[in-house]
Amino acid sequence: MTYSRSNRVEEQQEANLKAKNITAVCEQLHITLDPIDWQQSGMWALVKIHDVEIAYLLDFKQLNADDVLRRVQIKMLEHTALQTTHARPGLKALIWSPIDVIQPQTFLSLWNITLETGERIPIVESIKDDKRVYELYQFDQHNESQLASLFGPACQGEYHLGEKIMTKEREHQYTGEIIYVIPAGKVPTSRKPISRGYHTIAGTAYTNEAAPKYIVDCNDGFPHIVHQSQVIRETPVE
Repeated sequence: MTYSRSNRVEEQQEANLKAKNITAVCEQLHITLDPIDWQQSGMWALVKIHDVEIAYLLDFKQLNADDVLRRVQIKMLEHTALQTTHARPGLKALIWSPIDVIQPQTFLSLWNITLETGERIPIVESIKDDKRVYELYQFDQHNESQLASLFGPACQGEYHLGEKIMTKEREHQYTGEIIYVIPAGKVPTSRKPISRGYHTIAGTAYTNEAAPKYIVDCNDGFPHIVHQSQVIRETPVE
């Protein structure tokens, strides 16, 4: 439908209904929206959460919980990452990566948000006081108890704690120090994207699923989770 003055009444009716439906879905998801100004803006009314712009009413093609939640996650995860790092105006996120952790946890999900600068920011999604919130995850790479609570008991691998390795992730290469080794789980090969920049580190199917994975500190924020098949080589000790 093309919206113009000639069908203003029809647009407002559609906008009113869509605003009510989106609000109802968000309430089920423990998300509180700002008032939606459909009376003035019609289908071009912005859906916001604490003044963070999520999308126009027009952009919500589907009103199921998964679609609405993905839109909220994209914006709120990015906003939280940028706010916690006091990023310069105009900086954006490039990659939204959910981190697979053992269950149960005190949070709903843990994400790594990679900014245009390459900085990796861990953001946790939780329910607090019956509201869905997004906060910086206080990650301490030196805390073995925290690592075990996230990824399970450590194991032995071909490479060992403290070793420096070079890894390849998509078109990029990284060098870092192994801070934890975990048994390999099933490597995900087809996760539904929530944005054009979304991908997971373990985005390729490997034949050696029994090989461990490595938690690698590359001095760019939240560590990289690397399958053994992604290791290019061990770097020599200086």
